[in-house]
Amino acid sequence: AIVERPAFQGTVAQLAWELGSNTAAIGHRAASDLADIAATHSPYTIDLAAQFCRLLYTRGYASKLDYDRRALERIYELGQRNPVVFLPSHRSNLDHLVLQYALYENGHPPNHTAGGDNMNFPLVGPMLRRSGVFFIRRTFKDDDVYKRVLGHYIDYLVEKRFPLEWYIEGGRSRSGKLLPPRFGMLAYVADAYRRGKSEDVCIVPVSIVYDQIQDAASYAAEQRGGDKEREGLRWFLRVVRSLHRRYGGIHIRFGEPLSLREMLGDPEPGREPNADERSIDLQKIAFEVAVQINRATPITPTSLVTLAMLGALDRALTVEETMAAVERLLEYTHKRQLPLTENMDCTRAHDVQRTLDELVENNVVSSYTGGSQAVYAISPDQHLTAAYYRNSVIHFFVVGAIAELALLAAAAADVSDRVERFWDETLALRDLFKFEFFFADKDEYRREVRRELTLHDSEWERAFHGEAVDVRNLLLRFRPFHAHLLRPFLEAYSVVADALVRHPAEDTIEDRAFLAECLGLGQQYHLQKRLRSAESVSNVLFATALGLARHRGVVQGAGDVAQKRKAFAAQIRDAIRRVDAIEALAASRRAGLID
Repeated sequence: AIVERPAFQGTVAQLAWELGSNTAAIGHRAASDLADIAATHSPYTIDLAAQFCRLLYTRGYASKLDYDRRALERIYELGQRNPVVFLPSHRSNLDHLVLQYALYENGHPPNHTAGGDNMNFPLVGPMLRRSGVFFIRRTFKDDDVYKRVLGHYIDYLVEKRFPLEWYIEGGRSRSGKLLPPRFGMLAYVADAYRRGKSEDVCIVPVSIVYDQIQDAASYAAEQRGGDKEREGLRWFLRVVRSLHRRYGGIHIRFGEPLSLREMLGDPEPGREPNADERSIDLQKIAFEVAVQINRATPITPTSLVTLAMLGALDRALTVEETMAAVERLLEYTHKRQLPLTENMDCTRAHDVQRTLDELVENNVVSSYTGGSQAVYAISPDQHLTAAYYRNSVIHFFVVGAIAELALLAAAAADVSDRVERFWDETLALRDLFKFEFFFADKDEYRREVRRELTLHDSEWERAFHGEAVDVRNLLLRFRPFHAHLLRPFLEAYSVVADALVRHPAEDTIEDRAFLAECLGLGQQYHLQKRLRSAESVSNVLFATALGLARHRGVVQGAGDVAQKRKAFAAQIRDAIRRVDAIEALAASRRAGLID
């Protein structure tokens, strides 16, 4: 048992000395904390839980999970030598269940999965614990005993090569994009490796994608300011009832495994890294995990159809118009060799019709059939839900969108400054969106921009040394345009920037009250048509924009903070104007006025 290990007993004695307490009392407290944390595997419960997993997800989704069994087998083989850590994206309450069932149907043991103690409620909690979930308090930063006990538990799991699992994002994504990674559990595993508990640790990024998701409506409500529903038996029953509709398939993709030994070097049991070194290492690992998850994420028919429909703003589309837009997107994805789901076949009208019908069934899209042709549009108040599906793959298109905006900026510059202006603008936009997307380092990012330009014109560099019209003609070779994808982010940022400008520089900005103010101001702007995208009114986007503003020093401070706020707002407005210009080009192209 862990509590009987000399290292554990030594920690208890040390804590008793540090806290000025009785060793027996600290030992009792530590043993109690360990009992609260630890999973207690039961073969009977594992079998029962697996059948329950299948019963639950098949209520709303296709019975066959879409994943590569050979990839899973390779991961299993890695786990025979060293512990494996599965780090999935977190989009749904079903994520753990479907990954657990995929392991089960291949004869693999269940992972030791970190779960928040909010999930440890009657009936469900005990079954989760006996099927491999260990529960962690939501907050424990001031509890030294708990932190040390958790460290010993993770050391034990790593030493015994038990497979581990947790969500690198912490909570579920409300926007569809991958959230910034949390470092807590990763730090415990990295420390266990450094202490020599294993010769290596294999980290496996996992992307779990759904054609549609039963939680999407509640996520949209939270983005509009609604409260998150508290987990409990009533919440669990609501989740089960929500699966009465058909939501399509579930797609699991495994990213390239990462080796802690390769990323951190050999274990050094006697050496403790300093805080800065440790932080940099964790950021490096977590960033690479996020990049691998995004890279592995497959594009679904739903994500492409919603991408096309949101790009039309409030204009309804026929099936043929939707198919034409999707075909252009598919041509681009094929050029880029981007990952697609097995059910991706949107080159025929009836396939697009099927996806539209599925979106109509779940009230994301509305149809009108009273005219000569059926037309489809995003349903009222469903733009955030539609954006959720689009955002799951938006990372594939962001660099292209930035290149488009940078080309317009370069076209306005003198020929001698054009190249510098272009690259300066790509970096400025990278910096503006760095809290939204996972960008490569600057050198790799430049290469990505170059590849994007080459995709549309292999001789693109000539345009920068000609007339301004040559740069604009280079922009016209982009098919399709992607700049519209940045509108909701820019418009949300503009709301936050305007709200900051309205405040006196000496005001103290309190996050909760300020975000509520932004929701009100955003709704006003939308009613006034000052925001063209309904999805711009989002608590998630406002919170990210506020974080960026604070990072830039425009939230609090003395001196020229008022001028910094105005400059921040001006940069965003300028980018929005360029999105407007590119959308005008797209409209001209649809009308046949330009090629």
